[in-house]
Amino acid sequence: MTAANAPHAAATPVAFVHAILAGYRRYGVAPDAALRHARIAPALLDDPDGRITAAQMEALSGFAMQQLDDEALGWFGRRLPWGSYGMLCRASNGSPALGLALRRWCRHHRLLTGDVLLSLEVDGGLATLAAREARPLAPAVREFALVSVLRFVLGYACWAIDSRIALASAGFPYPAPAHAEVYAVLFETASGVAFGADRARFSFDARYLAMPLLRDEAALRAMLQRALPLTVRPYRRDRLAAARARELLRAHPADARNAEELAALLHVSRRTLYRQLRESGTTPRALKDQVRREQAEALLRRTARPVKQVAAAVGFGNEKSFSRAFKDWTGSSPAAWRRQAAATGPGAPGLPDGPSDERESGAVPPGKH
Repeated sequence: MTAANAPHAAATPVAFVHAILAGYRRYGVAPDAALRHARIAPALLDDPDGRITAAQMEALSGFAMQQLDDEALGWFGRRLPWGSYGMLCRASNGSPALGLALRRWCRHHRLLTGDVLLSLEVDGGLATLAAREARPLAPAVREFALVSVLRFVLGYACWAIDSRIALASAGFPYPAPAHAEVYAVLFETASGVAFGADRARFSFDARYLAMPLLRDEAALRAMLQRALPLTVRPYRRDRLAAARARELLRAHPADARNAEELAALLHVSRRTLYRQLRESGTTPRALKDQVRREQAEALLRRTARPVKQVAAAVGFGNEKSFSRAFKDWTGSSPAAWRRQAAATGPGAPGLPDGPSDERESGAVPPGKH
């Protein structure tokens, strides 16, 4: 576990503290009680490289939101009274699936403020949640406001489907700050966060949008009692991890030859990949074997390729190692399995029907392993 994501590590930049203090200045309220409540020493405010823990940030934010009666902490042209984001959660939580919940969140957010407009866009297999500034935000709060608005909706979305949402990319419309490393915790992607983007946004696999919401009203009430951790701590479990890994192994076998390469394609660390697949009852090796078996069976059943070519097509270096693995999977040699498949025909138990085209079946052409 790195210092950035250790539970008690001081990783949150003091710049975010200053953004909250800007809200106190706007409302003419002294921040002393809030700083004492979060146990933030005044001297730390003068250290540009200073850091506080996630727990301190939660304490400071929660205290300030209630004391100022503004959950936006002075970012927008009008207050968002205490309970505003809870209302957003309730308005979204009756949705049958995440896609509708996020669209409702974007629509109802406009009822709270027109300063930052949220949108959900789907292009092919990628969904993008974006925040566009309709009115320029004050420089002292702009970064923290955009980060927080996106983390609010991302935290809610992960909680609602009880799953980490693995991000494909993220971007923000300002130069990289001195504390840019904290973005890797808040918006973890394999390629990092892009700065100087046209707007604040994050993108993810659109299949998450079809996942059902799993939280009832009782769970929502309990979450709202302590919702702030969702905005600063990444959700651990990814319910779509195994399906996404299996698809990548089918589509890009040459780029996912081992766990490290598969983790990179999934935008997670190797350790996170193993943990998420373990929670789904599988491993990278088991998924790879499953995909290889499916591809091998499709080729043996639907083509007349020699076993040596089938072995190469599904990623084996030689026919002997392929035959040994295939027998472990099915209890038969490739040649015997092919004869049985020909004798029993389509629809036999354990012999899945499907498209005859090799590309549609997921088979890999020779030389692409």
